[in-house]
Amino acid sequence: MHTEHHHRPWITTPLTADLLRGALDVERTAHGLLPHRLPARARAQCADPQLAMAESQPSGVRLAFRSSATAVELDTLPTKREYVGAPPRPDGLYDLFVDGRPAGQTSVAGGNTLTIDMTAGTAETRSGPVGTARFTGLPDRAKDIEIWLPHNETTELVALRTDAPVAPLPDRGRRVWLHHGSSISHGSDAASPSTTWPALAAARGGVDLVNLGLSGSALLDPFTARALRDTPADLISVKIGINLVNADLMRLRAFGPAVHGFLDTIREGHPTVPLLVVSPILCPVHEDTPGPSAPDFSTLGEGRLRFRAMGDPAERAAGKLTLNVIREELERIVRQRAADDPNLHHLDGRALYGEAEAARLPLPDDLHPDAATHRHMGERFAELVFAAGPFAAPGA
Repeated sequence: MHTEHHHRPWITTPLTADLLRGALDVERTAHGLLPHRLPARARAQCADPQLAMAESQPSGVRLAFRSSATAVELDTLPTKREYVGAPPRPDGLYDLFVDGRPAGQTSVAGGNTLTIDMTAGTAETRSGPVGTARFTGLPDRAKDIEIWLPHNETTELVALRTDAPVAPLPDRGRRVWLHHGSSISHGSDAASPSTTWPALAAARGGVDLVNLGLSGSALLDPFTARALRDTPADLISVKIGINLVNADLMRLRAFGPAVHGFLDTIREGHPTVPLLVVSPILCPVHEDTPGPSAPDFSTLGEGRLRFRAMGDPAERAAGKLTLNVIREELERIVRQRAADDPNLHHLDGRALYGEAEAARLPLPDDLHPDAATHRHMGERFAELVFAAGPFAAPGA
């Protein structure tokens, strides 16, 4: 039972939803508890395997409890991803926080393996063993403990062991920030789960994050709007655009009414909550070239994947979407609605990452920010939105 480190016996605490923050739903599996970032009703309305994978990856989800424990063990069953022809991906990271400060990091070996062949469009799963995330040497006093789960690795929670009793974290009175976006908000190539740009912005803003950043999604799906509507929140932001272009999903005629409908649905549940619409960050390949975007596999063996815009700029005349078209339309829609909705705000995504940043911190695959860019975006968002902007604390 790994008792060599300490004198106190292990206590196993049943894993329940009240020990989790940032999940909208939990599923009981054969192994334990699987956190979901979309409710079952939403999952039932979409058969897209990419969305199913993204919403089951616990970006922003953390185990949160109060305890005097000096040692914590969390047994999990991760699902790792392997891409045919690409070098192996590193194991997902678990970030430990004690009383709100970083206090350790580890990973879990083993687990299931999902092998994805992007050229053939196939995927197969191989099952593997449960592993353990272990943290020792914690201060011997009552404290808030948070374990941020890997943002890019589906994680079933199997068992929690500590050397002192555990209680759910009390409400600290912090505002809840509910954010929705694409893989960039999900965390793409961030260094760890607590260093995705939304997690960094939330830490600086002193708020509790619920991250509905969904890799490959953020497609104005009505079921996502209903999930946002039904989730308690003090602040809400939606970052819309890049995947509508990548997927070449809709034309301008459909886009405007879909944005209105999405915002109408959120407002049904949150009529006066500060609501921020964020347009896409700079992405040079799609600024004026419509989608779809397609992966370029030629550099995959070197561990690099790039994305190319496959559309023709001339197709904008027929209503095809580009990032510039989307930004203009979002700004127009927010301006129109804000006349009757004083709590609705707009932020041009290029204020988070624009021409100056692209020169200094280019997107490695032409689509996704790297760890340094996540840090920059988190700091900028905190500065523009939390420090003095639409999410500034009353009396700040």
